[in-house]
Amino acid sequence: MARLMTRLALVAWALLVALPVGAAQDFSGKWSGAFVITAPEQNDDFIYLNLTQKGKELTGTAGPNAERQWPLKGTVDGTTLTFEVQSDGPLVKFVLTYADGHLKGDASAERDGMKFAAKVDAQRVKMPF
Repeated sequence: MARLMTRLALVAWALLVALPVGAAQDFSGKWSGAFVITAPEQNDDFIYLNLTQKGKELTGTAGPNAERQWPLKGTVDGTTLTFEVQSDGPLVKFVLTYADGHLKGDASAERDGMKFAAKVDAQRVKMPF
């Protein structure tokens, strides 16, 4: 029994050592949360993201809910996601940073000389099991 415990401890230690230090976060999956428009007027809304990450490439869709989505394309650099979404209106640019389980940051757009801005705070959608 002692020999078995020693072997299990060695296997566990070997697995921990084999894990890459600072392994990159995979942002693939569904995220949702607050989309607070701050300019030109404040308005609370929602954002729903369906992200696919392959290396530094980021694709997927974004919109106000799971049913209303537009394609997105961008990049991942460490914990920073930079992407663009072509909505029915203007092209919306996002810069989000991952921390404490949240994707937080800014969205901006411009249409007919008017600038729009929003704050984003999204979390992974919990799957019902």
